Amino acid sequence: MSSTAETTIGQPVVPDKIPTGEYPLIDNDPHFSRVIRYTRPSDWLTGAAVGALSPGLMLYWERVSPSFVGKGGFAPVMRMSCAVGLTGAFLFAYSRTTSRFYGARENRREIDMDMREMVAKVKKGEPLYGKSELTEHMQGVAHRNSRYAGVFSHVIPWPNFVHHPYHGVDTAKYYRQAELELEQERQRS
Repeated sequence: MSSTAETTIGQPVVPDKIPTGEYPLIDNDPHFSRVIRYTRPSDWLTGAAVGALSPGLMLYWERVSPSFVGKGGFAPVMRMSCAVGLTGAFLFAYSRTTSRFYGARENRREIDMDMREMVAKVKKGEPLYGKSELTEHMQGVAHRNSRYAGVFSHVIPWPNFVHHPYHGVDTAKYYRQAELELEQERQRS
């Protein structure tokens, strides 16, 4: 039997791939709401600039070479280009944030936010990654379908909407940090 795979009931279990990059992995399958909460204002601004390109180019092209489609012909085109721009802005900001979760971009702020959030959950006795009504099997299916999906979000947006315990990180660090903080609080009082 190889050291990279174990078997359970005749099925091979392939461990999560851990990226080896300059920055640490925070989560290889972050929940949609978590990505939105962690998105930096600079990512939203950059996304807004990217999203403004579509309607801006339409206005420019209409000014340079008017369409002459008659009264009200330009408005639907402009609405469509604004919708494309908003979608592009959101996907751009979402993609940059997931890159930080994967450790592909600088992520010191997100590491600190993650530690604070998870330690607070440990102290309250809540599950780290939320509660799910799905079976364990379906949680695994959801995880396997959306793990590292943010890398390909410019082609197929496939965010994770399922709470599950499979995130590719050792959660013991949150429990150790919670123990340290509780011990420090006990010593202070």
